[in-house]
Amino acid sequence: MTMLADFIGSAWWLLVSLGLLVTFHEYGHFWTARRLGVDVLRFSVGFGRALWSRRGRDGTEYVIAAIPLGGYVKMLDEREEEVAPERAHRAFNRQGVWSRIAIVAAGPVANLLLCVALLWAMFVIGRPDYLPVLGQADGIAADSGLREGDTLLAVGERRTPTWTEASFALTTAAMDRRDVPVQVRTTHGTETTRTLALSRLPRDFDERRVLELAGMLPRHWLRPPVVDQVQAGLPGDGVFEPGDRVTAVDGVPITSFDQIGPQVQRLGERGGSGMVEVLRGGERLALEIVPARREPPVEGASDWVLGIAPAPPAPAAHDAELRHGPIAAVPAALRGTWQLGRDTLGMIGQMVTGGASAGNVAGPITIARVANATAGMGPAWFLQFLAMLSLGLAVLNLLPIPVLDGGHLLYYLIELAKGSPLSERAMAAGQFVGLVLLAGLMGLAFYNDILQLVR
Repeated sequence: MTMLADFIGSAWWLLVSLGLLVTFHEYGHFWTARRLGVDVLRFSVGFGRALWSRRGRDGTEYVIAAIPLGGYVKMLDEREEEVAPERAHRAFNRQGVWSRIAIVAAGPVANLLLCVALLWAMFVIGRPDYLPVLGQADGIAADSGLREGDTLLAVGERRTPTWTEASFALTTAAMDRRDVPVQVRTTHGTETTRTLALSRLPRDFDERRVLELAGMLPRHWLRPPVVDQVQAGLPGDGVFEPGDRVTAVDGVPITSFDQIGPQVQRLGERGGSGMVEVLRGGERLALEIVPARREPPVEGASDWVLGIAPAPPAPAAHDAELRHGPIAAVPAALRGTWQLGRDTLGMIGQMVTGGASAGNVAGPITIARVANATAGMGPAWFLQFLAMLSLGLAVLNLLPIPVLDGGHLLYYLIELAKGSPLSERAMAAGQFVGLVLLAGLMGLAFYNDILQLVR
């Protein structure tokens, strides 16, 4: 029943998200074309068979089509159909190059403006979040001087008022393979700057696991050190019991379940047995145990295990909120759009050069699942998701791929440079290449979606 509800919710919020963003995008083309004197024959949200259509007083046919993965605005054009002489001046192909550039660019610009508006609304409503407090600092983080209880104030030049902003900033810095200064407030209240050595991350690391690989866990992710399950055939079998609360491993105090793994790893590397102290039914016990090596190895996980697992974590209560007044939200929304745009372009650049995994390309299944999840987290989170999706749509359409807006803009820039339009043959060849590239991109997105579902 839960799976069915998730499927229905994901499908619904995907339709809502894409419907809103595509409508704004196509309206940008529509509005600009009409203002520049071009007749618009059809305004379609979606592709394929029309589910609903109506012809307006302006002569435009408005359509909602069966396949909701896009849309289009069909303008009067002599290259596509015969045009009466008295209407020829209202055809798209008869417009000057700057008018054509304005019409084509208006779609991505509409998505950029929508991103600003959505972020503004998110800031005014207020997005519930978590304070950027470290619950665990191990490995690279600990070697860099970060400690449990440190509050992250800034990563590089980016302020981090909540954990979401901190994780975005850390992931961006990690993809650049650079060490980054992190301003923190310690548990003693003093402010200092540490240099987080992100250059030490594995060469081909998974960008989605940056925090874990750097040894950083936020306070709200921590789980109580209570044993819920004991796996048969591993060292913990017959030693631990469900309900045991681990208080120390090899003399090191434990306050969360996530601290057990690193201590077990050290114990295994040292060799021999160690003592695990637990609280069982009000009685303190010292249990002698020898960790077992994990077979087969799991990337990014401890090589040594005891065979115990915690209970599924309960959602932590939010302890922070990202909110601005209506006036202050305007520059905040502009900064947020600029930062999102820079991060998106940086991610694309990293994927092109091989610095980031192509697994970051998301398709409609992933978008639907995230839309459903953020809608369940409240209106502010859903607005931020829509803003990010709107900006992504703008950037995608500006890529210089024929059949996308960016490809048409490339044609017009070449026309400006050479003083005459490209030949029909050259544009047809470009369209073919563009279709191949777009099909490859869509295939990669669907592959990543299916792989994520399998995982």
